[in-house]
Amino acid sequence: MCLAIPAKILELVPDCEDLARVEVSGVRRQIHVGLLSGEVGPGDWVLIHVGFALSKIDEAEARRTLDYLETLGQAYREELAALGEEHEVD
Repeated sequence: MCLAIPAKILELVPDCEDLARVEVSGVRRQIHVGLLSGEVGPGDWVLIHVGFALSKIDEAEARRTLDYLETLGQAYREELAALGEEHEVD
């Protein structure tokens, strides 16, 4: 199953304007933010899928979505595990 998941931007990658480091339920990874219209920065929430930010969302929407994803149980845990395995960053 592939899910679009809310992620909080921790920082923009220096010298690479289209990359950001994000956190998703404790998993950190680097994503591409170049598809978004408008600016994003630390503290912003984005909806991500396969390493790309698809849209900027507000924190309330992010929290509602994360709460819902938790109810999916194993499917959500598997998605988080896959997210962490592929591109974990410090």
